[in-house]
Amino acid sequence: MQKIPTNSPGKAELPLDLTGPHITAGASSAHRLYQALCEMIVGGLVKSGEPLPPSRTLARQTGFRRNAVVTAYERLIADGFAQATVGSGTFVAARIPARAAAAKKPKVMVEAPRQGAFALGCTHIDERAVQRFRALVGRRMRAFGSEHLHYGDPRGSRELRVAIADHLLSARGLRCEPDQIMLTSGTLHTLRIVLGAILKANDQVWCEDPGYPIARRTIGQCGYRTVPIPVDAHGLRVSKGRTAAPSARAAYVTPSHQFPLGVQMSMPRRLELLDWAKQAGAFVFEDDYDSEFRYDGAPLMSLAGIDQLQRVIYMGTFAKTLFPGLRIGYCALPEHLMADVTAARAALDRFPGTLMEGAVADMLNSGAFAANLKRVRKLYREARDTLAETLEAASDGALSVPVPSQGLHLVARFDPSVAPAVATEAKQAAGVEGWLLADTYARARPLAGFVLGFSGHAVPRLVASAERLAREARAAMRAGGKSALRK
Repeated sequence: MQKIPTNSPGKAELPLDLTGPHITAGASSAHRLYQALCEMIVGGLVKSGEPLPPSRTLARQTGFRRNAVVTAYERLIADGFAQATVGSGTFVAARIPARAAAAKKPKVMVEAPRQGAFALGCTHIDERAVQRFRALVGRRMRAFGSEHLHYGDPRGSRELRVAIADHLLSARGLRCEPDQIMLTSGTLHTLRIVLGAILKANDQVWCEDPGYPIARRTIGQCGYRTVPIPVDAHGLRVSKGRTAAPSARAAYVTPSHQFPLGVQMSMPRRLELLDWAKQAGAFVFEDDYDSEFRYDGAPLMSLAGIDQLQRVIYMGTFAKTLFPGLRIGYCALPEHLMADVTAARAALDRFPGTLMEGAVADMLNSGAFAANLKRVRKLYREARDTLAETLEAASDGALSVPVPSQGLHLVARFDPSVAPAVATEAKQAAGVEGWLLADTYARARPLAGFVLGFSGHAVPRLVASAERLAREARAAMRAGGKSALRK
């Protein structure tokens, strides 16, 4: 720390720290000098109204060029830390900000993405698809156009919306116009945009119980009241919803592959749900996640396809069919909602990113998207079958593992008489990822078991982890004895 003399007779030298943590390494000499002078002034080492050394003197004492000192002084004056008087010099400003007390940094708890065995949300993309996507992105970047240089359509590029409309017609039996499609960053983003456009604060929303807790939490954080509605082998029990919340304004459902139980909503139940929505003037949010990963037979027509987009908002994403890093999802909307939802989107975040839209449209239109799905579906089927067989065999009857006909996860359950704490103990002891089945319940009596992802994981790793989890499940049952049973 250098000692700098002042112009004030009898005034002690000023400490000028040019190397402390307040100095930006590699910055220009003028900027570093400015930071050192600010630190000295704000730290109270000089008083208001006291003179600063002349620029020539300070340049000689610090070894900086005089123009660097002049620049630093000019910035001090511009930022209000100093003032200049013609013929007298530069002085510390009459009023300067007080140094704030060092506040304790709050601990921000951010859960790191989990990629261990059974983690949900992991995907695999075929190397040929990666190469194709890389080429398509490169071609789009070489043809960089003016559409990236200004704000765009709040719904997203028409090119990708056309490609999605074609995909929905062929894959899900959903006929809609490109103008009814909006691009988003994913399902939760879609929920925030559309709910904000069509509901009022504190409106009730039916949610499946058990169900997808992250969606339930998002709906609640948006200011709406979630109402848990039980699920059975046929899907959400509409009659229970009518009783629990007859004035609800919306329902969030996963009809093609219910999360987490994996059941398909039956056609009678689908029609019952649509009848309720029409009678109540409510809307149904159809989260059609994982619909492309159907392993046995043809999928049921989407709710939106049956409803012809009158009361249903259809939500999809490319997170699993390509990869999550794209952050591209979409929704198909009833025509009469488009104006309000588009306005809500424009007010929220203007419009979606444009750089990747063209390449994704090219993937859909070229057949590369469908080819990748065909290849990874085969891998996921093998992973599903191996995981289910290993868990059934290694658990020696402790776990029941229904093999899902669709999706990227399965549920391994204990007998309904077993307390959920047994699953908690087994999962912790096994050191695996995935979810506890009990954590997906909101109000209904939770069952003991696990929600285990099998996509994006190497089969040998799944086998080893399944054997470990099954072993710990048996051990937890033995150790619990009678206490392992529900009270």
